Amino acid sequence: MVTVYLIAALAPLVGAIAAGLFGHRLGRVNSHRVTIAGVAVSLIASLVVFFDVLQGGVFNGAVYNWATIGGLKFEVGFLIDTLTATMMVVVTSVSLAVHVYTIGYMEEDAGYQRFFSYISLFTFSMLMLVMSNNFLQLFFGWEAVGLVSYLLIGFWYKKPTAIHANLKAFLVNRVGDFGFILGIGLLLAYAGSLNYSEVFTAREAHATQTISLIPGQDWSLLTVACICLFIGAMGKSAQFPLHVWLPDSMEGPTPISALIHAATMVTAGIFMVARMSPLFELSDTALMVVMVIGAITALFMGFLGIVQNDIKRVVAYSTLSQLGYMTVALGASAYSVAIFHLVTHAFFKALLFLAAGSVIIGMHHEQDMRHMGGLWKKMPITYTVSLLGSLALIGAPLFSGFYSKDMIIEAARASTLMPAAVVYVMLLVGVFVTAFYSFRMFFLVFHGKPRWGQAGAYSGHGHGHHEPHESPWVVTGPLIFLAVPSVILGGLAIGPMLFGDFFNNVIFVSEAHPAMAVLAGHYHGAWALALHAVQTWPFWLALAGLAAAYLFYIVAPVVPQRIQETFSAVHRLLLEKYYLDRFNEFFFAGGARRLGQGLWQKADQGVIDSFMVNGSARMVATLAGILRLGQTGFLYHYAIAMILGVALLLWWFAPMPMPATPAS
Repeated sequence: MVTVYLIAALAPLVGAIAAGLFGHRLGRVNSHRVTIAGVAVSLIASLVVFFDVLQGGVFNGAVYNWATIGGLKFEVGFLIDTLTATMMVVVTSVSLAVHVYTIGYMEEDAGYQRFFSYISLFTFSMLMLVMSNNFLQLFFGWEAVGLVSYLLIGFWYKKPTAIHANLKAFLVNRVGDFGFILGIGLLLAYAGSLNYSEVFTAREAHATQTISLIPGQDWSLLTVACICLFIGAMGKSAQFPLHVWLPDSMEGPTPISALIHAATMVTAGIFMVARMSPLFELSDTALMVVMVIGAITALFMGFLGIVQNDIKRVVAYSTLSQLGYMTVALGASAYSVAIFHLVTHAFFKALLFLAAGSVIIGMHHEQDMRHMGGLWKKMPITYTVSLLGSLALIGAPLFSGFYSKDMIIEAARASTLMPAAVVYVMLLVGVFVTAFYSFRMFFLVFHGKPRWGQAGAYSGHGHGHHEPHESPWVVTGPLIFLAVPSVILGGLAIGPMLFGDFFNNVIFVSEAHPAMAVLAGHYHGAWALALHAVQTWPFWLALAGLAAAYLFYIVAPVVPQRIQETFSAVHRLLLEKYYLDRFNEFFFAGGARRLGQGLWQKADQGVIDSFMVNGSARMVATLAGILRLGQTGFLYHYAIAMILGVALLLWWFAPMPMPATPAS
């Protein structure tokens, strides 16, 4: 099976190299053929691996020894279990749908071959991340997906906003990655290995070990290491306050929004924490940090989705909110629930992103929802799949998102950690908010009076007025493909993934954290769970959010404007994204500039240039001026100077006669 593992990981890399280096020779059609073929081969291999793992075919070993320093080995290796196999299938299946979709979306773009090369390279990087069995390879995949994300967000490199967005994403992720590598370094320093299994084996020995970050203040080693690792996850999975890069990354083409910012890269942090469950379970402090950060992200990023008018940014803030839900599940020690929501979310959120792209195509590159409306007649396929994706997102019973999202809320309720009660309420409020902004977008785009014929509806795009139209089959085909798991996957997978033995010996949960045990005690099947939903708060809150969106944007569309005018300060706060971007610009970016300005003026100009360089020159000039006074050119002056010099030397070096001591 090692050969199959290598095929799964390397097939997208082959396609990326072919399209990237030889795309100009292969041409547009052959470039997309070779990259799609590579991802398709990887998907087939991933499915083979998945079914082999279900039969017990677990693998953990090195496939290449890069270097050995003393007893420390730097290896390329694979850890293949149910968690890895699940991620492999999700990554490759969504990636294949995005590759096919890209044929239609990027049809007229000059960078066609380059784009296919990038997305295939990203697929390879993500597979190396999820298949790794050691921290070195994990970090390689971690940084590689960040690099390719940078290239894809700034794909339209002549667009200033895209360049700003990819630089912002790169810098914010470096902040998280700094914490991530510190965590890896701590584990390496104390466990003496980069291999997962060896570090996990040594965890009990280090469970009570402390380190002193501040003199006199002892911290648990595992707590510090886990928090550092989670800081990396905060950057990659866009958790507050390192979330600021993801909404701006919508400046890239829509296919990468679906691939990177919905289904794969942003879930890398969720996967990593789940993989590190043996470590996190030994630190309640780290788990509480994870839970609180997730709850803040889930609720407050959802609020921002309410005021967005760009269709892609609404979906982007929805992604942030749902990532917060997954993070809360991790903090509640419901790791399998977090992975379950990761899987279902990957499909319905990729569906929503690609559906948004289909709307943009049909609207001739218009993204402002205020210039849409009434599209359900013009784009029936996009309309249908968008409805299915939206219902899955809000957790409508029987849809995939219902099973995974409700389990997260119940896990938070069952958690015994200190902030669990407050987090549970925040998640409930988030249910209403999610339903409201999701169907606000749905109604603004597809229902109501058509606004695409109004003057200025296409201003700034140079298209004038065009009639909206349904997208071609290469766009709608992947939408239909993604809609199927968005509807049925949750009900099929909830039993084995959460309450079966699917993650046995893969995810570790301490007996001190009973959330999963409580959920198992109340589970009586997928159908019974759906029927019971009408008796729960999440169902009625989601219904209330949908009804409020219908009232505000279909029945009485003047109401939102009046609310905005009444609560203008709150509206401004949300539009400014809690002023976090301004704070970062003033404090971090501005602070760095002010520090640089100060160092330049005070240190460089004041100390180095003025004092050391120019000062030494002035000192030499002054000394030379003094010495020059003695250079008169008269011989008798020099003779007197020589006589005085000899006299001084004799006085200094010649012994002085001591006076005789009188006899007593």
